[in-house]
Amino acid sequence: MSASESATPRLFAEALAAPHRAVRASAAQFFRSVLACVEITIDFLTCAFGMFAAYSLEVSLHLGRQIQYPMREITTASAVVGLFAVLFLQWNGAYRGGGSLLQIRETERALRAPVQAVLVLGAFSLLLGVSFPRATVLIALLLIPVLLVLQKVIFLWIVRTLHFMGVGIDRAVVYGAGGAGKRIVSALFHSLRLGIQPVLVIDDDPAINVGSILEMGYRRLRSVPVQRGPITPELLKSCQCNVLILALPNLTLEKQTEAASAARQAGMRLAFLSGWEMQEQQWAQSMDIDGLSLTPKIGPHTSWHYGIAKRMADVIISSLSILLIAPLLALIASLIRLDSPGPAFFIQKRVGRNGEFFNIYKFRSMYTNAPKYEYSPTMSRDPRITRIGRFLRRTSLDELPQLINVLLGSMSLVGPRPEMPFVVQDYTPQQRQRLQVIPGITGLWQISADRAFMIHENIQYDLYYIRNRGFFMDIAILVHTLVFAIRRSS
Repeated sequence: MSASESATPRLFAEALAAPHRAVRASAAQFFRSVLACVEITIDFLTCAFGMFAAYSLEVSLHLGRQIQYPMREITTASAVVGLFAVLFLQWNGAYRGGGSLLQIRETERALRAPVQAVLVLGAFSLLLGVSFPRATVLIALLLIPVLLVLQKVIFLWIVRTLHFMGVGIDRAVVYGAGGAGKRIVSALFHSLRLGIQPVLVIDDDPAINVGSILEMGYRRLRSVPVQRGPITPELLKSCQCNVLILALPNLTLEKQTEAASAARQAGMRLAFLSGWEMQEQQWAQSMDIDGLSLTPKIGPHTSWHYGIAKRMADVIISSLSILLIAPLLALIASLIRLDSPGPAFFIQKRVGRNGEFFNIYKFRSMYTNAPKYEYSPTMSRDPRITRIGRFLRRTSLDELPQLINVLLGSMSLVGPRPEMPFVVQDYTPQQRQRLQVIPGITGLWQISADRAFMIHENIQYDLYYIRNRGFFMDIAILVHTLVFAIRRSS
């Protein structure tokens, strides 16, 4: 789980920017303010340009009824789309500073907000009885999200370059190398708009290995060294940082006071997360009963229309994909049969939603005498893998038959990866939360560098998806999966 979409915005928007410490606004804070204004302006211009370009494409391609509209009306409509897109982005927290795990939420917002804006324009035109070219609306629904996603990629690249040059950066020390500390470090790396760079992790626990903490990401390129505590003003001053983050949710009051005193003596700002926030009770809601505040834990909730839209997309995409790649499926099946004796398909029991068993379909990539229920090979030279199997596993082509599972409803295109029964039986209560949703072919874990390790050992990816899933997030994950596949093959 990344703290960036839940705890991080509260942590830095409230604690770091709090005026009660009488800390003069730093150059980094001013940079973040300017950055937010620039981003809002660019988003508005991108969406407005996309709407104008959609009309221009309709005219140049001779689509629709070919009615010439006054330029003033087209310009006004473009401005309205840009304005509403920015409002929807703001409403969805796009400018609050916190990034997301693998930048999925950024892509989701960039896909969803312009679609909502164009639909609002269409609704207004119908209510006001204003005629507006439908072909332009359809083109805009496809064009503007693409333009906005590309613009966001370029914008974040520019911000990352500026940070690399030392512009707009606050240096931070993280106190705590446990699970909370790891999530905070990863969230900071992915929250480019915050401009807070973790440079050191300190922990008093003698059981903590002194080494480094790696980010959760596509390649896990960045890391932060871990040093054993205790925290002292001298240690903090030697780091040349201006932010101290307390990432120990159960830190005693005495330890909090000591850390706050050390930070004050070192001239650093202090930020912390409460224990409740770090317990990840993301599905809790408070009830007030006769003056008593009760916070029961409830299950994840999704709208009924999301379930219907997700199932419709699964059926349409899986059926069309099977028809389009049928020759490829037949070719792969023939190569498998020629390469080694045995069936082309591999069928295995997996655990799906609510712990129900189902048969998963894959192309056989190992010899028939290999144990059917055993941890999958992690090395391409594993003797259990056939020659064609190495290629299939490297390219993930062995997963293509799971489109049949998607069509049957036992799997979805996007969701947590299903595991074998002998693995699930040893799940912890936290890991069993993966079973609340339909498993999928692809997901956050599958496109991360942590796919080299066990699924249940990296539960943060699936928990993040379960909490935030929606139709546009599914599309965003599919887009990232395509980009990830292209990167791997390049």
